[in-house]
Amino acid sequence: MSDDHTHVQEFFTARAAHWDTRFPYDAPAYAAAVAELGLREGDRVLDAGCGTGRALTPLRAAVGPSGVVLGADLTPAMLEAAVRAGRDRDGQLLLADVVGLPLRAESLGAVFAAGLIAHLPSPTENLRELARVVRPGGTLALFHPIGRAALAARQGRQTTPEDLRAEANLGPLLAGSGWHMTSYVDEDNLFLALAARVG
Repeated sequence: MSDDHTHVQEFFTARAAHWDTRFPYDAPAYAAAVAELGLREGDRVLDAGCGTGRALTPLRAAVGPSGVVLGADLTPAMLEAAVRAGRDRDGQLLLADVVGLPLRAESLGAVFAAGLIAHLPSPTENLRELARVVRPGGTLALFHPIGRAALAARQGRQTTPEDLRAEANLGPLLAGSGWHMTSYVDEDNLFLALAARVG
């Protein structure tokens, strides 16, 4: 396991048990972001870096009982927290890394990724792996329940021009990874970039 992966697992393992209580008011933002994916009954969707599974319930509601909802995370403690919260009833949980997902090529219609991009060890390759598992024209949602400036303030830092989530950086990053950015919102109470798989 790389140092990047070890650091991510250590960070989230230490916070897993109390993650949901730290952010108790995010559910409406998750539901609104999932709605932007335009999912339909029967669709297949992955929550990449699902953490405690807060997106699984709105994803299940969007695809209905005939759809497939998968939640993949690198940190066992986060998946255990998802099970304790009962969110495993809304989707199948996978202990998996976006470096190499255990999924067939073009087997999904969409990927939802909350807070994931800041933790990717190799963003271009990792976003390319997400593109691999999505059918052409399928959708990617990069989401955070607060915007870049609000998140930086929460963490006691300033935004920087190098931030991968900055529009000027994210568009080319997605384009080099098999995606085309279709919309971008960065406000105090929402970060949401949508992209369509090219090809």
